[in-house]
Amino acid sequence: MSRNLDSPVQTQMAVAAFKSPIGSGEYHGTNRLEGKASCRRRVFVQTETGCVLGMELDRSDNAHTVKRRLQIALNFPIEESSLTFGDMILKNDLSVIRNDFPLLLTRNLMHRSSSTPCLSPTGRDIQQKDHSGPIELLGHSNRFAKAKQLVKEIAKAIKNGVDPIPVHGGLGGAYYFRNVRGESVAIVKPTDEEPFAPNNPKGFVGKALGQPGLKCSVRVGETGYREVAAYLLDYDHFANVPPTALVKITHSIFNVNDGVKANKTQSKKLVSKIASMQQYIPHDFDASDHGTSSFPVSAVHRIGILDIRIFNTDRHAGNLLVRKLDDVGRFGQVELIPIDHGLCLPESLEDPYFEWIHWPQSSIPFSEDELEYIKNLDPVRDSAMLRSELPMIREACLRVLLLCTIFLKEAAAYGLCLAEIGEMMSREFRSGEEEPSELEAICIEARKLIIAEEVLLSPKAESDFDEFQFDIDYEDLMPIQFGFGSVNGRIPLSKLDECSDEEEEESEGEEKAGWGGGGSGGGVSNLANENRVSKLSMSLKSTSLGKKISNQKFDGAKRDLTGSSSSSGHRSASEQLSTSVGFVKLAGMNEEEWAMFLEKFEELLFPAIAKRKSITLGQWQRQRLGTSCQF
Repeated sequence: MSRNLDSPVQTQMAVAAFKSPIGSGEYHGTNRLEGKASCRRRVFVQTETGCVLGMELDRSDNAHTVKRRLQIALNFPIEESSLTFGDMILKNDLSVIRNDFPLLLTRNLMHRSSSTPCLSPTGRDIQQKDHSGPIELLGHSNRFAKAKQLVKEIAKAIKNGVDPIPVHGGLGGAYYFRNVRGESVAIVKPTDEEPFAPNNPKGFVGKALGQPGLKCSVRVGETGYREVAAYLLDYDHFANVPPTALVKITHSIFNVNDGVKANKTQSKKLVSKIASMQQYIPHDFDASDHGTSSFPVSAVHRIGILDIRIFNTDRHAGNLLVRKLDDVGRFGQVELIPIDHGLCLPESLEDPYFEWIHWPQSSIPFSEDELEYIKNLDPVRDSAMLRSELPMIREACLRVLLLCTIFLKEAAAYGLCLAEIGEMMSREFRSGEEEPSELEAICIEARKLIIAEEVLLSPKAESDFDEFQFDIDYEDLMPIQFGFGSVNGRIPLSKLDECSDEEEEESEGEEKAGWGGGGSGGGVSNLANENRVSKLSMSLKSTSLGKKISNQKFDGAKRDLTGSSSSSGHRSASEQLSTSVGFVKLAGMNEEEWAMFLEKFEELLFPAIAKRKSITLGQWQRQRLGTSCQF
């Protein structure tokens, strides 16, 4: 290897290529299993501290040989590591791996601080440089035509010495990449510079990739996947999401913390990163700087429809860009551009945040075109598409997509407006207690019905009935009522938490890694560090994200509403952060249980929506509709 790999910066972000030069044997399949037909496949392996190594695989390779090469390159103890691809822990068979997609190498038992530097590659069989270009798309879908054009512009600019510009706002690392004319054409967000990630340039560090992040249901290093997913789901550019793709990109501008002072005083070296790349859209304001009553009703509806489908937990005014379509001052015709979808598609239901829920436009009924668009949505097709285009996306995220799309279709068909649908998905505080949303209440009831049926069909039903009452004391908790008919209509989350505490003794001694059965095997984190990060996460929620803050505390072993449990010694990642805890977790169900859950969910959905509609009609006229809405 070149001597400059001994520098502090380069040793933390080593880039190496194995065997033949990268770039041969491109794979253009659309199925996860089609990789068998390719002689060679290129993959990018990323460690939990952000190191990225490119290598080529052939048919003889397995997970052990891949980890062996990484051990040679990074002195990484392979006995204490797992090679993961989304939900899958890879063993011998690598046939599911698609060309140009990233894998994650994580520690299982021995935990190194996320600030510990990676060691420099020293093996003789490692080539001295990466033979790929300075920026390359991960994947070869025809859906990324605009992204391919951006890649060409950026590569040409880098070759001509046009450097990107760091973005100073926000909590994570982001960079404006420019064309040869110096114009910003894309914003690039490295996965290892997200909030809490090892190389975050703004001081929000403390997590390894794959651990729970700013939202406990969204892992560090995986917000970029969600950015791409939101773009792919925006069929026909309905909501105006800018073109977005995953890239492997190499530049000296990127941040690498030195592991001691977390500063960047070293001389800069080329480093490679996995990142999301989104087309930069010139704009005049964001929604926080502009009067919302002048926003087109159709634009608000379309963005809201997307937010409902992807269960966006962070739709605030700052990530809605406003571009004037004429020169008539601030209040002429404008266009809305939604960005920053990294906190959508969580792995469990929690409290979403919809800025538009109180805008007058959201109380206006959907148009015929919008209803037709919603009617034609196919969540099964959407899930299959994302499995093909983003094979590393987790199954729990796709279940959230399926659930929310079904909910949207039924609610819109029944005549609910956007605001009513958003309200049914949002939690509320009553008497100092945070209550499950109406959507969560439906899910809780569906799971309760399934468990009741299982108990009745069990040979030991009579003797064990009390044990299988879904951990809810029916003397204290009446059956869930949908809507807002009374203060006690829904179960406070603290009550659910108290019921979960009763399972603590039963679940002691059980061992479980990963997220509610998600199967990634992330291991156990230091509890003191988790508590420190959770406090920072709570603080960030209240200041930057505009989220409602729960006053409940959740600790100890829990049994979630899917029946999965974890011990206090090996806690699931969703239990390691106390903020916005989800009580409806979808990953723990097997396929049969999931099918039964969906059946019960759809049975309960219609009466819940009807209840909401009747309550809305009976309530006092809400003053939502202003006189200055643009239709």
